Amino acid sequence: MSTRIAFVAGEASGDALGADLIAELQSRKPDLIVSGVGGPRMAARGVQSAIDISSLAILGFVEGLRAYPRVVALVRQTVDAIVAQRPQAVVLIDSWGFTLRVAQGLRARLPGVPLIKYIGPQVFATRPGRAKTLAASVDHLICIHDFEPPYYAPYGLDCTVCGHPAIGRFRPGDGAAYRSTIGLAAEAPLLLVLPGSRGSEVRYTGPVLVGAAQKLAQTIPGLKTVIVAAASVEDRVRALAEAQGLEALVVGETAAKDDIFAAASVALAASGTVTTEVALQQTPVVVGYRMGWLSWQLASSMLRSKWATLMNIVADAEVAPEFLQSRCTPETLSAAALPILRDPAARAAQVAAQNRALDRMGRGGRPAAEIAADAVEAVMKKGADAIRAPSN
Repeated sequence: MSTRIAFVAGEASGDALGADLIAELQSRKPDLIVSGVGGPRMAARGVQSAIDISSLAILGFVEGLRAYPRVVALVRQTVDAIVAQRPQAVVLIDSWGFTLRVAQGLRARLPGVPLIKYIGPQVFATRPGRAKTLAASVDHLICIHDFEPPYYAPYGLDCTVCGHPAIGRFRPGDGAAYRSTIGLAAEAPLLLVLPGSRGSEVRYTGPVLVGAAQKLAQTIPGLKTVIVAAASVEDRVRALAEAQGLEALVVGETAAKDDIFAAASVALAASGTVTTEVALQQTPVVVGYRMGWLSWQLASSMLRSKWATLMNIVADAEVAPEFLQSRCTPETLSAAALPILRDPAARAAQVAAQNRALDRMGRGGRPAAEIAADAVEAVMKKGADAIRAPSN
């Protein structure tokens, strides 16, 4: 009998997580039938998405309120599609607001189907009350850090710690090969700009990163700038660079992404998973982030952590220079990146600090997708055993 599992991912990072997990489960269960919602990477693994997830890349409270009617409609379509497929389990990946509503809809309509959340909200950084909400909505959580389960223990939600998914999918990039491809000498300075995968990130943080790149280009002779843009925002990123007059090579997210990350002398990045991906390639990263004013006021009032970047949270120190909201300016970002570009010792020191943080994040352990697949199988077996057990 075939195994049927539905997967729900609401944005690009979740699409990558879902594709990795599906690939691992397919290697174990050749008869696996997949369905649900996702992007191109999950589609390549067989998920014919019930909706287009590109409009779900929303960040910020105000932006979320504006998009609420659209999100509600997409949640309804997603729930209807999954109910029609009658899966034996559902994996809900990241995207807190969207996947929570899907979980609540499925709980009402498919009460006997196990719901598994893959990557929980950052309750350790903000809004710990979400732990109780999640525990009431799903049967199991697969989380990144070993300091997360205690937040859920009071509410009886079982957790599996998988480590950071970016660490599990890491492959060493060939920086020398990429430099050769673009005709750049081994010792020439190369600046990497990563403006994020959401439209709101490109809108608020993108201009600051581009402005910082411009300042660095004016200071460092021969500086080459490469911007890597997610497919969902590539056109907007190209237009932004052109509008601000930055001479840069803008490339989409391709198989060569790891080579580009490894080739860079330093990266200017919007806060997110990509900061870990860059650090894994032994490249120092400077982090910036901005959002709408009202969204920031609400978010900062609930912030429990001193940091937004995971490496900094784990190390409890500013391993990667981090500049949020009003501190995120072209001047601050370029000033932080300049010593790294000029001084090999400064670059080496930051890479060493990043490596210590990555080790604490689980580098060297089993890939997250393998651990997550173990958890999915265990939850499904537990549910099947409960169904088979005779009632008293």
